[in-house]
Amino acid sequence: MAFFGLFGSKTKDEKRALEQGLEKTKTGIFEKLTRAVAGKSKVDDTTLDGIEEALIASDIGVETTLRIIERLEIRVAKDKFMNSGELSLILREEIEALLNIDQSFKEEDPFDFSKKPYVIMVVGVNGVGKTTTIGKLAARLKASGKSVIMGAADTFRAAATEQLTIWGERAGVPVIKQKMGADPASVAYDTLSSAISQGADVVLIDTAGRLHNKVNLMNELTKIRNVMRKIIPDAPHEVLLVLDGSTGQNAYLQAKEFTKATDVTALAVTKLDGTAKGGVVIGISDQFGIPVKFIGVGEKIEDLQVFNKKEFVESLF
Repeated sequence: MAFFGLFGSKTKDEKRALEQGLEKTKTGIFEKLTRAVAGKSKVDDTTLDGIEEALIASDIGVETTLRIIERLEIRVAKDKFMNSGELSLILREEIEALLNIDQSFKEEDPFDFSKKPYVIMVVGVNGVGKTTTIGKLAARLKASGKSVIMGAADTFRAAATEQLTIWGERAGVPVIKQKMGADPASVAYDTLSSAISQGADVVLIDTAGRLHNKVNLMNELTKIRNVMRKIIPDAPHEVLLVLDGSTGQNAYLQAKEFTKATDVTALAVTKLDGTAKGGVVIGISDQFGIPVKFIGVGEKIEDLQVFNKKEFVESLF
């Protein structure tokens, strides 16, 4: 299959998928920015106001937008005169600079595979594409030569276990599961035990996506973490929060609650192909200081891509 390279430079098919997946966001931002600068011979307060409105409408978020505008104002003041033709380049530079936080991972190596098994606990509310993201990630890891085991610790939703099982069959990856309503921490324990006995490289743990009771959520995730550490003291090595990019501002609220409930170390933003709200990737990365490691730009396995900030910003502009 053309997309493996899971971890490495993007193929032509992946680059095309990224362009197509961000088309709605690109069109929305670009049209609004074009209107903001149309007919202007220089960048003035009115132009900046128009840019501000365009960015907020793209769900970049008020705080991040104001940060971008502030940086633009500094650039405009320093350069004294700037025409609208230069603005696009400067805007790209400033947005890319905001995405620079903690992007220490490399596209070809987003995980530290020196730890074996490498344990990834995946969290997120129901409906954001969490289980699908796990399945796609498992398939890509398996195809890149890693041995993978998945744990169906979302035991409160029968569909989640069924969906993960289907992905396991499709990818040739075993799924550890128990009956519906079983203790999620027990599933995680069994999964890690199996991973060690089989010498697996990577463990992916699916967790329940209920947010109706924050105390229960926090307790449950803490319990899963503590039980895993009885087997692997520094597990999980990654806590990946999956967010639905099409929900815009609601994704910010989800990020806020989950970062309170557990130590989120990375983000995956899904469903960007179906929305003009792709700016949410920029805002969440900026406001929470957590690296975006994956984005979903379509239904196919190759449409789950390792996030590359430079390519992302270039696709928007």
